[in-house]
Amino acid sequence: MVEVVEGCRLPVLRKNQEHEDEWPLAEILSVKEVSGRKLYYVHYIDFNKRLDEWVTADRLDMKKLQFPKKDAKPSTKNGLPGSRPSSPEREVNGTARRLVPTPQPGRKRKAPCSGPDEDSQDSSDGIPSAPRMTGSLVSDRSHDDIVTRMKNIECIELGRHRLKPWYFSPYPQELTALPILYLCEFCLKYLKSLKCLQRHLTKCNLRHPPGNEIYRKGTISFFEIDGRKNKNYSQNLCLLAKCFLDHKTLYYDTDPFLFYVMTEYDFKGFHIVGYFSKEKESTEDYNVACILTLPPYQRRGYGKLLIEFSYELSKVEGKTGTPEKPLSDLGLLSYRSYWSQTILEILMDLKPDNGERPQITINEISELTSVKKEDVISTLQYLNLINYYKGQYILTLSEDIVDGHEKAMQKRHLRIDPKCLHFTPKDWSKRGKW
Repeated sequence: MVEVVEGCRLPVLRKNQEHEDEWPLAEILSVKEVSGRKLYYVHYIDFNKRLDEWVTADRLDMKKLQFPKKDAKPSTKNGLPGSRPSSPEREVNGTARRLVPTPQPGRKRKAPCSGPDEDSQDSSDGIPSAPRMTGSLVSDRSHDDIVTRMKNIECIELGRHRLKPWYFSPYPQELTALPILYLCEFCLKYLKSLKCLQRHLTKCNLRHPPGNEIYRKGTISFFEIDGRKNKNYSQNLCLLAKCFLDHKTLYYDTDPFLFYVMTEYDFKGFHIVGYFSKEKESTEDYNVACILTLPPYQRRGYGKLLIEFSYELSKVEGKTGTPEKPLSDLGLLSYRSYWSQTILEILMDLKPDNGERPQITINEISELTSVKKEDVISTLQYLNLINYYKGQYILTLSEDIVDGHEKAMQKRHLRIDPKCLHFTPKDWSKRGKW
């Protein structure tokens, strides 16, 4: 019998809950034996890595087996349009560090290097952007290795939710063999058993994220957390986020970052829904580094709420902002949707001037929304609104665009109320090393 080894490619039965079962081409990333039975960890070519899984031999189509080419490097393709390859030198927050199994803030080895829900989460939106050397997104993943390409946590219990991670996260090695990893939902400390969690909860007196509550309306709050003052929480948040963000790599230097955690309140406390991070000082006008809505809260409008909040902060700061690139597939959808709705809101509110067509400039749209000029232009092009007519550019809103916008806005119940924001921007350039 032919032996299937790492690097082989062959069709694998993918059990699809929404459509008929299919047999896409897949690459074998790892092989293990459990109770005398072989299991194969497969990545479906041209599918997102979050669909990678362990399968049994009966799901492999051996008739079309392709052996790895000699000296061929393992595929780093993650199947997302516009996405870039992945690397163990990526980051979630801080300066470039190589992934390490446990947080070691004291070790600062530099490594070569070159994120919200459905509603969506973050691939490149067509705006060219060079990869950067610091921050929480590093796009070059050309040094990806097999370990970081495989999900290593089976399940996470966070409060009343059980989460199935999508991607690798460098939690300590000894915890990756557990059927469930337990997290305190308030301080995000990771524990190996329910008993340890219960003991921890008797001592943990947090009922909300550390830091300042800068927004509250109804049950929704936002907390601002300084990555230097609250290192443990920030690092734990990054470890959790890495389970659901593939285009980022985890670092433990969180000092240069602020974290904005969105929570939902009930009688037990303030429960984390999602977050975004941003650099204290950004030379590229980034107002978001990582952005994530946790899976139990996705497709409910929270992703757009996080984005809207990031732009409200930019308005208070008197700046235009843009998210750090590349965005994930889900983040790109969310941002495109947010930009489209925000810009169309402005355009549809314009009134004719003395019977003439209303006029507005790109710069005025940017100033009103705090959306960076390049993102305004790319959104107008994406919506196909810009036309050249009689020597000038005009924006044409078709009935379909107007109807689609009105229907979308009727469904958008969650909005940020600027009157509920209590935020004073700090000038970090005058604060030495943050």
